[in-house]
Amino acid sequence: MSAMAAPTLVKSAPPAAETRRKTRLGEVLVQQGLITPDQLRIALTEQRTQRMPLGRLLVRLGFVTEGVIRDIMAQTIGQESIDLAQVVVDAEALKLVPQEFARRHHVLPIAFDSHTGVLLVAITELFNVVVTDQLRAMLPAEVQLRTMLAGEAQLEEYIDQFYGFELSVDGILREIETGELDWQSLQIGGDEYTQPIVRLVGALLVDAVKRGASDIHFEPEAAFLRIRYRIDGVLEQVRSLHKTYWPGVAVRLKVISGMNIAEVRAPQDGRLSLNLSGRPVDFRVSSHPTIYGENIVLRVLDREKSIISLDQMRLPRSTVARLNLMLARPEGILIITGPTGSGKTTTLYSLLSQVNVEGVNIMTLEDPVEYPVALMRQTSVGEAVKLDFANGIRSIMRQDPDIILVGEIRDKDTADMAFRAAMTGHQVFSTLHTNSALGAFPRLLDIGILPDIIAGNVIGVIAQRLVRVLCQNCKVEYRPSLEEKHILGVPPESNVTLFRQHEGGCRQCNHRGFKGRTAVMELLPMDADMDELVARRATAREMRRVAVEKGFRSLADEGIERVIEGVTSIAELSRAVDLTGRLL
Repeated sequence: MSAMAAPTLVKSAPPAAETRRKTRLGEVLVQQGLITPDQLRIALTEQRTQRMPLGRLLVRLGFVTEGVIRDIMAQTIGQESIDLAQVVVDAEALKLVPQEFARRHHVLPIAFDSHTGVLLVAITELFNVVVTDQLRAMLPAEVQLRTMLAGEAQLEEYIDQFYGFELSVDGILREIETGELDWQSLQIGGDEYTQPIVRLVGALLVDAVKRGASDIHFEPEAAFLRIRYRIDGVLEQVRSLHKTYWPGVAVRLKVISGMNIAEVRAPQDGRLSLNLSGRPVDFRVSSHPTIYGENIVLRVLDREKSIISLDQMRLPRSTVARLNLMLARPEGILIITGPTGSGKTTTLYSLLSQVNVEGVNIMTLEDPVEYPVALMRQTSVGEAVKLDFANGIRSIMRQDPDIILVGEIRDKDTADMAFRAAMTGHQVFSTLHTNSALGAFPRLLDIGILPDIIAGNVIGVIAQRLVRVLCQNCKVEYRPSLEEKHILGVPPESNVTLFRQHEGGCRQCNHRGFKGRTAVMELLPMDADMDELVARRATAREMRRVAVEKGFRSLADEGIERVIEGVTSIAELSRAVDLTGRLL
């Protein structure tokens, strides 16, 4: 009898293991309170008669949404999931995977990064090795595959949408110009994605992010619409469209950014978040009335590219070492100065990322919050929320902070509260509008802060500008003129060589001659001697002399060093930094 019982036990083992495997998803959903035990039992009972995955069955029964199942499954297996409703498709990615293959195997190419060669694909079964192997065999050898989990029904719907319509800017414009656009559908509704204006706006946003634009300008003129991108700090015209496009484009931009489409005579602000090139990208949107219609500008807030560590900022080692020394001071104010667009916010976030760990409570007050960051407690200030910087700091002081970020010191109340926080043992980071590091002190005195309070409570001041980096592939070597040698501070007979941009550029820099930007910084660390000068209101000349004796280098000095190293050109440096003082 016992010999015959053994085979029965062996046969019953696989179903038990299979049951454990099948119910694991259900147990997770019950533990998280997303379904009840009764609902799980109903689904398992149904599963005995219907050969269907438990997740799909729970969705069909109406107990959970497909998004919940997608996220839980991705969480369980340690993979990323994606909501395709937030994705703006990439036409380059679609070209790499034929429509027939995508439909048959339930895969959808979302984004292709030509620089890294990574193709991001949404898939319903991450562990379907056969499909991923076939996909890899189909792709060129240099393309790497990265997969994300998507909901099955949603993926099938978006395969129809993305493959069914023209997605390039030129193709969409051609579609509208040939009269294929059904203007009735714009008013009736229906499937929003079928409308070419919707796809046109999406294609322009993808194009701007791929080119690395920081701002997108939609500028109506009397007879046409001008579209410009700000790339590496310089505006560049990319398209000119007939004026008839503008009403539709403007309405679409206002709808997706939460603005009032009926208001056209007053300025408005909005915000939108999309999944472009496989990552979340936020846009801060501003509309402003002009004589030819509303001017709309979108600020691209790309977290992946904007929040970088100090090591990735291409700064000289000596600068990084001095910055780390400033960060090591446990209390006081660190001030960053510079004009609008000089990268102050990026530098603030880069400095904070150095100290953003679980054991530190970082609290911020910003106008508005541009980049949400894990662990940091971030607050937007403004009239809409009836909270200003001064009251915000007062409230934050009761929240047990270690580090406080104040977006900008604008007035006496804000400055008073910031210095009070620094004097009670907190590290405070903030920005100030001045032209140089030494200019921060007369500005603080002008606001109304007493020199005795400033002295001893300022860690240091950083003044910075952004300059474009010469394309390392096509930059041109040349001998400088006598005037340029004078700016460099080298003897006329010296045999120095410099670099400038190639007029036509090359493919690697999109024919601009420059690729990327770097910060030029002047650092003014404070010590007992500098504090004493501040306390007795010493002149700027005296403070500069003492600072130079301690190793202080001005923006012009730092910039010239980057020119000699071949990082940038004299012409580009003079666009951002005043070099006229070196000609005297």
